[in-house]
Amino acid sequence: MDWGMKNRLSRIIKPKDGRTVMLAVDHGYFMGPTSGLEHLDGMVNPLLPYTDTLMLTRGALRNYISPTVDVPIVLRVSGGTSIIGPKLLHEGTVVSIEDAIRLNASGVAYSILVGAEFERDTILGMTQYIDEAERYGIPVLAVTAVGKEMKRDARYMSLASRIAAELGAHIVKTYYIPGFEKVIESCPVPVVIAGGKKQPEDEALQMAYDAIHAGAIGVDMGRNIFQSSNPVNMIKAVNAIVHKNATPKEAFEVFKGTKK
Repeated sequence: MDWGMKNRLSRIIKPKDGRTVMLAVDHGYFMGPTSGLEHLDGMVNPLLPYTDTLMLTRGALRNYISPTVDVPIVLRVSGGTSIIGPKLLHEGTVVSIEDAIRLNASGVAYSILVGAEFERDTILGMTQYIDEAERYGIPVLAVTAVGKEMKRDARYMSLASRIAAELGAHIVKTYYIPGFEKVIESCPVPVVIAGGKKQPEDEALQMAYDAIHAGAIGVDMGRNIFQSSNPVNMIKAVNAIVHKNATPKEAFEVFKGTKK
């Protein structure tokens, strides 16, 4: 691994503790004006001081985020279907590596759908992008997306995460499930968990805590932060779990504003 790759990874994953709080606001690439992100800049800017890495699309980056912001970017580079399409997340490449470089991305994100009838398309698309990204020392985050009819269990998440790592992904994003330790044990690269659909704040904080203590190096949360009743306090609470080893109870007090 060359210096550039190591440097970019150290921006995404903080060397001090080997963990990261990623803020995912890339939902618009297939969901359009997602609730909470109708005015993306107004939502995201107050959250940036507590964010280690911002994951979003190139259009959102160019139109909503100031070039003076010093937060590493993980750029969404796969897409091609919408939430109303017949085959959700049957994705291909939508951003060239050259554009990712122009946008000074610290990393790129590519979704794969293991187990779907079109899994080969998404997996080959990811591996081809890894080849291109490797030439320039840019790490690839593999997003192990899950279809509506796919079972979310440790066996599936371990399978998808291991495949992504074996094919060259530098970081894997997957879902937290019971038995998550099995996913971590069988995946040779760092794993972050997806936040998934909005859930009550105390439950989301408990999930983040459980994932970290099972071996995840961080979270890549979106809706559980920007759809929260208090997004700033929520990301502070998540940050406390990831970087300060706060308990779910302590973190919930941070969310409520009763604990610094």
